[in-house]
Amino acid sequence: MRCRYLNNTGLMWESAAEFGALLVFAEHRYYGESKPYSGSKLRNNMQYLTAEQAMADYAELIAELKSDLQAEQSPVIGFGGSYGGMLASWMRMKYPHVLDGAIAGSAPIWAFPGEDPPVDSGAFAKIVTRDATPAGGSAKACAGNLRNAWKQLKEWGSNDEGRGHIKEVMQLCPAAKLSNDDDVDALAQWAQNAFDYLAMGDYPYTSNYMLNGQGVLPAYPMRTACQPLSQQGMVGAALLEGLHQAVGTFYNFSGHLPCYNYSEGPNPEGEEDDNFWDYQACTEMVMPFSRNGEDDMFWKQPWDLKAFGKQCKEQWGVSPRPYWAQINWGGRKIGTASNIVFSNGLLDPWHGFGVLQNVSDSVVAILIPEGAHHLDLMFSNALDPPSVTAARNLERQYMHMWIEEATDAYKTQAKL
Repeated sequence: MRCRYLNNTGLMWESAAEFGALLVFAEHRYYGESKPYSGSKLRNNMQYLTAEQAMADYAELIAELKSDLQAEQSPVIGFGGSYGGMLASWMRMKYPHVLDGAIAGSAPIWAFPGEDPPVDSGAFAKIVTRDATPAGGSAKACAGNLRNAWKQLKEWGSNDEGRGHIKEVMQLCPAAKLSNDDDVDALAQWAQNAFDYLAMGDYPYTSNYMLNGQGVLPAYPMRTACQPLSQQGMVGAALLEGLHQAVGTFYNFSGHLPCYNYSEGPNPEGEEDDNFWDYQACTEMVMPFSRNGEDDMFWKQPWDLKAFGKQCKEQWGVSPRPYWAQINWGGRKIGTASNIVFSNGLLDPWHGFGVLQNVSDSVVAILIPEGAHHLDLMFSNALDPPSVTAARNLERQYMHMWIEEATDAYKTQAKL
Protein backbone atom coordinates (compact mmCIF):
# COMPACT_ATOMS: atom_id res chain seq x y z
CA MET A 1 0.00 0.00 0.00
CA ARG A 2 1.44 3.35 -0.97
CA CYS A 3 2.51 5.49 1.96
CA ARG A 4 0.97 8.53 0.26
CA TYR A 5 -2.52 7.39 1.21
CA LEU A 6 -1.60 5.52 4.35
CA ASN A 7 0.03 8.62 5.82
CA ASN A 8 -2.65 11.08 4.73
CA THR A 9 -5.79 9.47 6.12
CA GLY A 10 -5.66 10.98 9.59
CA LEU A 11 -9.41 10.87 10.13
CA MET A 12 -9.19 7.08 10.22
CA TRP A 13 -6.08 6.92 12.40
CA GLU A 14 -7.37 9.51 14.85
CA SER A 15 -10.81 7.90 15.11
CA ALA A 16 -9.83 4.24 15.38
CA ALA A 17 -9.34 4.13 19.16
CA GLU A 18 -12.64 5.90 19.81
CA PHE A 19 -14.49 3.24 17.82
CA GLY A 20 -12.32 0.26 18.75
CA ALA A 21 -11.78 -0.18 15.02
CA LEU A 22 -9.47 -2.23 12.86
CA LEU A 23 -8.04 -0.14 10.02
CA VAL A 24 -7.65 -1.79 6.63
CA PHE A 25 -6.01 -0.07 3.66
CA ALA A 26 -6.70 -2.05 0.49
CA GLU A 27 -4.66 -1.07 -2.55
CA HIS A 28 -6.58 -0.59 -5.80
CA ARG A 29 -5.75 -3.12 -8.50
CA TYR A 30 -3.15 -1.95 -11.05
CA TYR A 31 -1.89 0.84 -8.76
CA GLY A 32 1.19 0.61 -6.55
CA GLU A 33 2.26 -3.02 -6.15
CA SER A 34 -1.16 -4.53 -6.92
CA LYS A 35 -0.46 -5.30 -10.56
CA PRO A 36 -1.84 -8.55 -12.02
CA TYR A 37 0.86 -8.62 -14.72
CA SER A 38 4.35 -7.25 -15.23
CA GLY A 39 6.06 -5.40 -18.04
CA SER A 40 4.34 -5.10 -21.41
CA LYS A 41 1.83 -7.78 -20.46
CA LEU A 42 0.24 -5.33 -18.04
CA ARG A 43 -0.52 -2.79 -20.74
CA ASN A 44 -1.96 -5.55 -22.94
CA ASN A 45 -4.40 -6.55 -20.18
CA MET A 46 -5.76 -3.25 -18.97
CA GLN A 47 -9.39 -4.34 -19.40
CA TYR A 48 -9.49 -5.55 -15.80
CA LEU A 49 -8.87 -2.04 -14.49
CA THR A 50 -12.40 -0.87 -13.65
CA ALA A 51 -14.21 0.62 -10.68
CA GLU A 52 -16.55 -2.39 -10.61
CA GLN A 53 -13.65 -4.83 -10.38
CA ALA A 54 -11.98 -2.77 -7.64
CA MET A 55 -15.16 -2.68 -5.54
CA ALA A 56 -15.66 -6.42 -6.00
CA ASP A 57 -12.09 -6.89 -4.74
CA TYR A 58 -12.92 -4.86 -1.63
CA ALA A 59 -16.19 -6.74 -1.04
CA GLU A 60 -14.39 -10.09 -1.18
CA LEU A 61 -11.60 -8.82 1.06
CA ILE A 62 -14.08 -7.62 3.69
CA ALA A 63 -15.89 -10.97 3.65
CA GLU A 64 -12.63 -12.89 4.05
CA LEU A 65 -11.37 -10.63 6.83
CA LYS A 66 -14.62 -10.97 8.75
CA SER A 67 -14.44 -14.74 8.45
CA ASP A 68 -10.76 -14.98 9.38
CA LEU A 69 -11.16 -12.66 12.36
CA GLN A 70 -14.51 -14.17 13.44
CA ALA A 71 -15.99 -10.70 13.16
CA GLU A 72 -19.01 -11.44 11.00
CA GLN A 73 -21.17 -9.01 12.96
CA SER A 74 -18.71 -6.12 13.01
CA PRO A 75 -19.95 -3.02 11.17
CA VAL A 76 -17.78 -1.70 8.33
CA ILE A 77 -17.37 1.92 7.24
CA GLY A 78 -15.63 2.89 4.01
CA PHE A 79 -13.46 5.99 3.60
CA GLY A 80 -12.17 7.55 0.44
CA GLY A 81 -11.08 10.83 -1.07
CA SER A 82 -11.40 11.95 -4.70
CA TYR A 83 -11.72 8.78 -6.85
CA GLY A 84 -11.55 6.84 -3.59
CA GLY A 85 -14.51 8.86 -2.37
CA MET A 86 -16.42 7.94 -5.49
CA LEU A 87 -15.64 4.28 -4.84
CA ALA A 88 -16.68 4.57 -1.18
CA SER A 89 -20.05 6.11 -2.05
CA TRP A 90 -20.73 3.78 -4.97
CA MET A 91 -19.74 0.77 -2.89
CA ARG A 92 -22.26 1.73 -0.22
CA MET A 93 -24.88 1.93 -2.99
CA LYS A 94 -23.89 -1.35 -4.65
CA TYR A 95 -22.91 -3.38 -1.56
CA PRO A 96 -25.04 -2.03 1.33
CA HIS A 97 -24.85 -5.47 2.97
CA VAL A 98 -21.05 -5.18 3.03
CA LEU A 99 -20.53 -1.50 3.82
CA ASP A 100 -22.63 0.05 6.59
CA GLY A 101 -21.68 3.63 5.76
CA ALA A 102 -19.26 5.72 3.74
CA ILE A 103 -17.30 8.94 4.22
CA ALA A 104 -16.73 10.28 0.70
CA GLY A 105 -14.39 13.27 0.61
CA SER A 106 -14.13 15.40 -2.55
CA ALA A 107 -15.97 12.77 -4.57
CA PRO A 108 -16.96 14.15 -8.02
CA ILE A 109 -19.72 11.63 -8.66
CA TRP A 110 -21.69 14.14 -10.76
CA ALA A 111 -18.94 14.84 -13.28
CA PHE A 112 -20.29 12.69 -16.13
CA PRO A 113 -22.27 13.14 -19.35
CA GLY A 114 -25.97 12.38 -19.09
CA GLU A 115 -26.56 14.19 -15.80
CA ASP A 116 -29.79 16.13 -15.36
CA PRO A 117 -29.20 19.03 -15.08
CA PRO A 118 -26.11 18.65 -17.28
CA VAL A 119 -22.62 18.79 -15.83
CA ASP A 120 -20.82 22.13 -16.16
CA SER A 121 -17.65 21.03 -17.94
CA GLY A 122 -15.99 24.35 -17.08
CA ALA A 123 -16.57 24.12 -13.33
CA PHE A 124 -13.09 22.83 -12.48
CA ALA A 125 -11.29 25.67 -14.29
CA LYS A 126 -13.57 28.30 -12.79
CA ILE A 127 -12.72 27.16 -9.26
CA VAL A 128 -8.99 26.96 -10.00
CA THR A 129 -9.31 30.56 -11.18
CA ARG A 130 -11.19 31.61 -8.05
CA ASP A 131 -8.33 30.25 -5.95
CA ALA A 132 -6.00 32.62 -7.85
CA THR A 133 -8.07 35.69 -6.89
CA PRO A 134 -8.61 37.56 -3.61
CA ALA A 135 -11.66 35.33 -3.03
CA GLY A 136 -9.19 32.45 -2.67
CA GLY A 137 -6.66 34.53 -0.74
CA SER A 138 -4.39 35.24 -3.74
CA ALA A 139 -3.06 38.46 -5.23
CA LYS A 140 -5.60 40.59 -7.10
CA ALA A 141 -3.61 40.74 -10.35
CA CYS A 142 -2.71 37.04 -10.52
CA ALA A 143 -5.59 35.60 -12.57
CA GLY A 144 -5.54 38.44 -15.08
CA ASN A 145 -1.79 38.18 -15.57
CA LEU A 146 -2.06 34.44 -16.09
CA ARG A 147 -4.75 34.91 -18.70
CA ASN A 148 -2.39 37.26 -20.54
CA ALA A 149 0.59 34.94 -20.08
CA TRP A 150 -0.98 32.29 -22.33
CA LYS A 151 -1.55 34.94 -24.99
CA GLN A 152 2.10 35.95 -24.67
CA LEU A 153 3.19 32.34 -25.08
CA LYS A 154 1.07 31.97 -28.20
CA GLU A 155 2.36 35.23 -29.70
CA TRP A 156 6.03 34.50 -29.10
CA GLY A 157 5.55 30.84 -29.96
CA SER A 158 4.46 31.67 -33.52
CA ASN A 159 8.01 32.18 -34.80
CA ASP A 160 11.57 30.94 -34.22
CA GLU A 161 12.80 34.14 -32.59
CA GLY A 162 9.89 34.21 -30.15
CA ARG A 163 10.32 30.54 -29.27
CA GLY A 164 13.95 31.28 -28.47
CA HIS A 165 12.82 34.00 -26.07
CA ILE A 166 10.40 31.54 -24.45
CA LYS A 167 13.14 28.95 -23.92
CA GLU A 168 15.34 31.56 -22.31
CA VAL A 169 12.76 33.22 -20.07
CA MET A 170 11.05 29.97 -19.03
CA GLN A 171 14.50 28.39 -18.49
CA LEU A 172 13.73 25.29 -20.53
CA CYS A 173 16.34 22.55 -20.66
CA PRO A 174 18.35 22.09 -23.88
CA ALA A 175 16.54 18.78 -24.48
CA ALA A 176 13.13 20.48 -24.27
CA LYS A 177 12.27 20.89 -27.94
CA LEU A 178 10.33 24.04 -28.84
CA SER A 179 10.15 24.19 -32.60
CA ASN A 180 6.47 24.49 -33.57
CA ASP A 181 2.97 25.35 -32.37
CA ASP A 182 2.38 21.86 -30.99
CA ASP A 183 5.43 22.16 -28.75
CA VAL A 184 4.25 25.54 -27.48
CA ASP A 185 0.80 24.08 -26.78
CA ALA A 186 2.41 21.22 -24.85
CA LEU A 187 4.40 23.73 -22.79
CA ALA A 188 1.22 25.68 -22.01
CA GLN A 189 -0.61 22.50 -20.98
CA TRP A 190 2.30 21.55 -18.71
CA ALA A 191 2.20 24.96 -17.04
CA GLN A 192 -1.60 24.85 -16.76
CA ASN A 193 -1.43 21.50 -14.96
CA ALA A 194 0.61 23.09 -12.20
CA PHE A 195 -2.22 25.46 -11.30
CA ASP A 196 -4.75 22.61 -11.28
CA TYR A 197 -2.65 20.72 -8.73
CA LEU A 198 -1.90 23.84 -6.68
CA ALA A 199 -5.63 24.45 -6.36
CA MET A 200 -6.31 20.88 -5.30
CA GLY A 201 -3.45 21.05 -2.79
CA ASP A 202 -4.32 24.51 -1.42
CA TYR A 203 -3.96 23.30 2.16
CA PRO A 204 -3.40 25.66 5.13
CA TYR A 205 -0.07 24.03 5.98
CA THR A 206 2.90 22.51 4.15
CA SER A 207 2.00 19.19 2.55
CA ASN A 208 3.59 16.45 0.46
CA TYR A 209 0.29 14.96 -0.69
CA MET A 210 0.12 16.42 -4.21
CA LEU A 211 3.73 15.40 -4.80
CA ASN A 212 3.19 11.74 -3.84
CA GLY A 213 5.34 12.19 -0.75
CA GLN A 214 8.38 13.06 -2.89
CA GLY A 215 8.46 16.75 -2.02
CA VAL A 216 6.65 19.45 -0.06
CA LEU A 217 4.41 22.28 -1.21
CA PRO A 218 4.12 25.43 0.90
CA ALA A 219 1.01 26.36 2.86
CA TYR A 220 -1.66 27.73 0.52
CA PRO A 221 0.58 27.08 -2.51
CA MET A 222 -1.70 28.91 -4.95
CA ARG A 223 -1.08 32.11 -3.03
CA THR A 224 2.66 31.44 -3.21
CA ALA A 225 2.47 30.80 -6.96
CA CYS A 226 0.55 34.04 -7.45
CA GLN A 227 3.17 36.23 -5.80
CA PRO A 228 5.42 36.47 -8.91
CA LEU A 229 2.29 37.50 -10.85
CA SER A 230 1.03 40.06 -8.37
CA GLN A 231 2.03 43.24 -10.21
CA GLN A 232 -0.68 44.91 -12.26
CA GLY A 233 -0.18 45.09 -16.02
CA MET A 234 2.75 42.69 -16.45
CA VAL A 235 3.79 42.21 -20.09
CA GLY A 236 6.43 40.55 -22.26
CA ALA A 237 9.43 38.89 -20.64
CA ALA A 238 8.33 40.00 -17.15
CA LEU A 239 5.03 38.20 -17.64
CA LEU A 240 6.63 34.93 -18.72
CA GLU A 241 9.25 35.22 -16.00
CA GLY A 242 6.35 35.46 -13.55
CA LEU A 243 4.80 32.35 -15.12
CA HIS A 244 8.15 30.55 -14.86
CA GLN A 245 8.41 31.33 -11.15
CA ALA A 246 4.76 30.49 -10.51
CA VAL A 247 4.90 26.99 -11.99
CA GLY A 248 8.11 26.45 -10.05
CA THR A 249 6.02 26.30 -6.90
CA PHE A 250 4.88 22.90 -8.15
CA TYR A 251 7.53 21.61 -10.54
CA ASN A 252 10.57 23.01 -8.73
CA PHE A 253 9.37 22.41 -5.18
CA SER A 254 12.95 21.70 -4.07
CA GLY A 255 14.31 24.89 -5.60
CA HIS A 256 17.19 22.90 -7.10
CA LEU A 257 16.06 22.31 -10.70
CA PRO A 258 18.44 24.09 -13.08
CA CYS A 259 15.92 24.01 -15.94
CA TYR A 260 12.49 22.69 -16.94
CA ASN A 261 11.54 19.87 -19.27
CA TYR A 262 7.84 20.27 -19.99
CA SER A 263 7.48 16.59 -20.90
CA GLU A 264 8.17 15.62 -17.28
CA GLY A 265 6.03 15.83 -14.15
CA PRO A 266 7.30 16.59 -10.64
CA ASN A 267 8.15 12.90 -9.97
CA PRO A 268 7.92 9.51 -11.74
CA GLU A 269 5.45 7.95 -9.29
CA GLY A 270 2.87 10.59 -10.07
CA GLU A 271 3.33 10.00 -13.79
CA GLU A 272 2.50 6.29 -13.40
CA ASP A 273 -0.69 7.12 -11.50
CA ASP A 274 -1.68 9.63 -14.16
CA ASN A 275 -1.04 7.06 -16.87
CA PHE A 276 -3.34 4.45 -15.36
CA TRP A 277 -5.98 7.03 -14.52
CA ASP A 278 -5.82 8.11 -18.16
CA TYR A 279 -6.88 4.58 -19.13
CA GLN A 280 -9.82 4.72 -16.76
CA ALA A 281 -10.77 8.14 -18.14
CA CYS A 282 -10.72 6.58 -21.61
CA THR A 283 -13.14 3.82 -20.63
CA GLU A 284 -15.67 4.43 -17.85
CA MET A 285 -14.49 7.63 -16.09
CA VAL A 286 -15.30 10.00 -18.94
CA MET A 287 -15.41 13.46 -17.33
CA PRO A 288 -15.95 16.43 -19.66
CA PHE A 289 -13.51 19.29 -19.03
CA SER A 290 -13.49 22.63 -20.81
CA ARG A 291 -12.03 26.12 -20.43
CA ASN A 292 -12.98 29.29 -22.26
CA GLY A 293 -10.54 32.00 -21.15
CA GLU A 294 -13.40 34.25 -20.05
CA ASP A 295 -14.91 32.57 -16.99
CA ASP A 296 -11.46 31.23 -16.16
CA MET A 297 -7.81 32.34 -16.40
CA PHE A 298 -6.78 29.97 -19.19
CA TRP A 299 -7.54 29.86 -22.91
CA LYS A 300 -10.29 28.36 -25.02
CA GLN A 301 -10.29 24.58 -24.71
CA PRO A 302 -13.74 23.19 -25.59
CA TRP A 303 -14.76 19.67 -24.65
CA ASP A 304 -14.60 17.50 -27.78
CA LEU A 305 -15.77 13.93 -27.19
CA LYS A 306 -14.93 12.86 -30.74
CA ALA A 307 -11.34 14.08 -30.48
CA PHE A 308 -11.06 12.55 -27.01
CA GLY A 309 -12.29 9.21 -28.34
CA LYS A 310 -9.75 9.31 -31.14
CA GLN A 311 -6.96 9.96 -28.66
CA CYS A 312 -8.10 7.04 -26.49
CA LYS A 313 -8.20 4.73 -29.48
CA GLU A 314 -4.67 5.72 -30.50
CA GLN A 315 -3.20 5.47 -27.02
CA TRP A 316 -5.05 2.54 -25.50
CA GLY A 317 -7.03 0.91 -28.29
CA VAL A 318 -10.32 1.56 -26.47
CA SER A 319 -13.40 3.69 -27.03
CA PRO A 320 -14.93 5.76 -24.20
CA ARG A 321 -18.29 4.86 -22.71
CA PRO A 322 -19.37 8.42 -21.84
CA TYR A 323 -22.75 7.54 -20.32
CA TRP A 324 -21.77 4.39 -18.45
CA ALA A 325 -21.08 6.06 -15.09
CA GLN A 326 -24.42 7.84 -15.11
CA ILE A 327 -26.26 4.67 -16.14
CA ASN A 328 -24.36 2.44 -13.73
CA TRP A 329 -24.50 4.64 -10.62
CA GLY A 330 -27.65 6.68 -11.18
CA GLY A 331 -26.22 10.14 -11.63
CA ARG A 332 -28.14 12.62 -9.50
CA LYS A 333 -30.88 10.09 -8.77
CA ILE A 334 -29.41 8.61 -5.61
CA GLY A 335 -32.34 9.26 -3.27
CA THR A 336 -32.66 5.55 -2.45
CA ALA A 337 -29.08 5.42 -1.12
CA SER A 338 -28.32 5.77 2.59
CA ASN A 339 -25.54 6.31 5.12
CA ILE A 340 -23.19 8.42 3.00
CA VAL A 341 -21.46 11.67 3.94
CA PHE A 342 -20.23 13.73 0.98
CA SER A 343 -17.70 16.36 2.11
CA ASN A 344 -16.30 19.07 -0.14
CA GLY A 345 -13.84 21.90 0.34
CA LEU A 346 -14.72 25.05 -1.55
CA LEU A 347 -11.07 25.71 -2.49
CA ASP A 348 -10.99 22.31 -4.20
CA PRO A 349 -11.84 22.52 -7.93
CA TRP A 350 -13.44 19.07 -7.79
CA HIS A 351 -16.28 20.39 -5.65
CA GLY A 352 -17.83 21.69 -8.87
CA PHE A 353 -18.83 18.08 -9.61
CA GLY A 354 -19.71 17.03 -6.08
CA VAL A 355 -22.79 16.61 -3.89
CA LEU A 356 -23.17 20.01 -2.21
CA GLN A 357 -26.66 19.66 -0.69
CA ASN A 358 -28.32 16.97 1.39
CA VAL A 359 -29.98 14.34 -0.78
CA SER A 360 -31.87 12.86 2.19
CA ASP A 361 -31.60 12.56 5.95
CA SER A 362 -28.93 9.88 5.56
CA VAL A 363 -27.15 11.06 2.39
CA VAL A 364 -25.73 14.35 3.56
CA ALA A 365 -23.38 17.05 2.34
CA ILE A 366 -20.75 18.83 4.43
CA LEU A 367 -19.14 21.98 3.02
CA ILE A 368 -15.73 23.22 4.16
CA PRO A 369 -15.29 26.82 2.92
CA GLU A 370 -11.53 26.91 3.60
CA GLY A 371 -10.87 23.32 2.55
CA ALA A 372 -8.93 21.96 -0.43
CA HIS A 373 -8.92 18.37 -1.75
CA HIS A 374 -10.45 16.12 0.98
CA LEU A 375 -8.74 18.14 3.73
CA ASP A 376 -11.10 16.59 6.29
CA LEU A 377 -9.55 13.15 5.71
CA MET A 378 -6.07 14.43 6.61
CA PHE A 379 -4.48 14.42 10.07
CA SER A 380 -5.50 17.19 12.44
CA ASN A 381 -3.19 20.19 12.36
CA ALA A 382 -2.90 23.31 14.50
CA LEU A 383 -3.41 25.34 11.31
CA ASP A 384 -6.70 23.66 10.42
CA PRO A 385 -9.55 26.14 9.90
CA PRO A 386 -12.51 25.71 12.29
CA SER A 387 -14.71 24.49 9.43
CA VAL A 388 -12.66 21.33 8.87
CA THR A 389 -12.56 20.53 12.59
CA ALA A 390 -16.35 20.87 12.67
CA ALA A 391 -16.63 18.64 9.59
CA ARG A 392 -14.61 15.86 11.19
CA ASN A 393 -16.69 16.02 14.37
CA LEU A 394 -19.89 15.76 12.36
CA GLU A 395 -18.52 12.85 10.35
CA ARG A 396 -17.76 11.00 13.58
CA GLN A 397 -21.32 11.59 14.76
CA TYR A 398 -22.63 9.91 11.63
CA MET A 399 -20.15 7.06 12.05
CA HIS A 400 -21.42 6.44 15.59
CA MET A 401 -25.00 6.42 14.31
CA TRP A 402 -24.24 3.98 11.48
CA ILE A 403 -22.39 1.62 13.79
CA GLU A 404 -25.23 1.67 16.30
CA GLU A 405 -27.78 0.99 13.54
CA ALA A 406 -25.72 -1.89 12.13
CA THR A 407 -25.12 -3.40 15.58
CA ASP A 408 -28.84 -3.28 16.39
CA ALA A 409 -29.62 -4.89 13.03
CA TYR A 410 -27.18 -7.74 13.70
CA LYS A 411 -28.75 -8.32 17.14
CA THR A 412 -32.24 -8.35 15.65
CA GLN A 413 -31.17 -10.78 12.94
CA ALA A 414 -29.59 -13.09 15.53
CA LYS A 415 -32.95 -13.40 17.32
CA LEU A 416 -34.78 -14.55 14.22
